[in-house]
Amino acid sequence: MESLVKFVQDEFVTKKDFPEFSAGDTITVYYEIREGEKVRTQFFRGVVIQKRGTGASETFTIRKMSGTVGVERIIPVNMPALQKIEVNKKGSVRRARIYYFRGLTGKKARIKESIKR
Repeated sequence: MESLVKFVQDEFVTKKDFPEFSAGDTITVYYEIREGEKVRTQFFRGVVIQKRGTGASETFTIRKMSGTVGVERIIPVNMPALQKIEVNKKGSVRRARIYYFRGLTGKKARIKESIKR
């Protein structure tokens, strides 16, 4: 059964070309929003908290600060509205899922930039 699901995902789900990113990276995600007849592009810039899943069910979570409130968004990689992803900064973190980042504020919430790109 699992191999059948994998086969269908490989054959029929279109793969988009996005740059390689991981937890700790600061990225900008551009996606389109439909409001009635109109279509506009909106972006969400933040730090990647985690990547999860494989294939068609792969998702990633982005966190940004909007004023004093933390906003997180879970985005599926194969979402049709997703237009492009830009990697702004490569972060150097030791873990694959940086949930501890939610509790940090001020200077402690900085992520050291990775030297290698």
